[in-house]
Amino acid sequence: MKFGLSTVTRGVFSTADNYSAVAQAAERAGFDFLAVSDHLVVPGRFQSKYPYVPGGAFMVAQEGHCLDQLSTIAFLAGVTRSLRLLTSVMVVPHRHPVLAAKMLATIDVLSKGRLIVGAGAGWMREEMELLGGNFPERGRYTDEALAACIALWTQERGSYSGRHVNFSDVVFEPKPVQKPHPPLWIGGESAGAIRRAIALGTAWYPGNNSQTMPLDTPERLAQGVAEVRRRAAAAGRDPQTLGLSLLVQDVFDWTERRVADGSRRRMFTGASADMIEDAARLAEVGVGHVALRLGGSTVTEAVERIERFGAEVIARSGAK
Repeated sequence: MKFGLSTVTRGVFSTADNYSAVAQAAERAGFDFLAVSDHLVVPGRFQSKYPYVPGGAFMVAQEGHCLDQLSTIAFLAGVTRSLRLLTSVMVVPHRHPVLAAKMLATIDVLSKGRLIVGAGAGWMREEMELLGGNFPERGRYTDEALAACIALWTQERGSYSGRHVNFSDVVFEPKPVQKPHPPLWIGGESAGAIRRAIALGTAWYPGNNSQTMPLDTPERLAQGVAEVRRRAAAAGRDPQTLGLSLLVQDVFDWTERRVADGSRRRMFTGASADMIEDAARLAEVGVGHVALRLGGSTVTEAVERIERFGAEVIARSGAK
């Protein structure tokens, strides 16, 4: 199983020097990929609930600080050499699909094939509408936009016809380095996200945390995986061709943390040996990649945490 580092484009790490330091430390420590989140703007007033914390409060609401995801990933490609770069996740309705396809292809070409496209339909109505998106139709739009990107990346002259996306005979060069296209990890746990992963994805990319997510243990994740594989087979897709990647929303920590009801230890907290065991249990479920949330109040602390995890967990788990 490969380890990744999940980052957000705000706060102490969102400067050129600090983001470079984090990415380069992750590369040295043996992390396989670095994930970058996606928000463009935060409306001054909104009612949408953030789905990953109790109560739905969104921590960026007050400051509105966020770098553009794709520009950030392009920058990180320039300061690293082997680290793969994941959009985690790109909110597909935020960008016109032809523009998004071109930006992603450019990143893949200039990074020499290190891009992973994590994609989802989004949750904040107000942000999406400000950017011209149709929130009620976001699922259908996401399906069409991703299919349109694939058409542009793989067809000699790209064409696509749908309810929301239409074009024909488009000369789209250069194509991505990775063939047939960059890996496409479909984020989300809803029925629509699972259907999208089966239809279009290289991998299903659910999230978990100890407070709100239903996939917060390897056992519960295994149940979800079994259901996804059943649906894939029913849809005519070989379940073994759909990979499984996991975003752990909680910060990894050498202080043992408990889940909300106190009944058990949170995954990737406690002793390094416990974290190695967590990784082994996830691998048994079929997880090929796991993205772990980075903690630390300063870049120095963050780099120390990255280095320790690399030495005590990645190297000893055989994932490096």
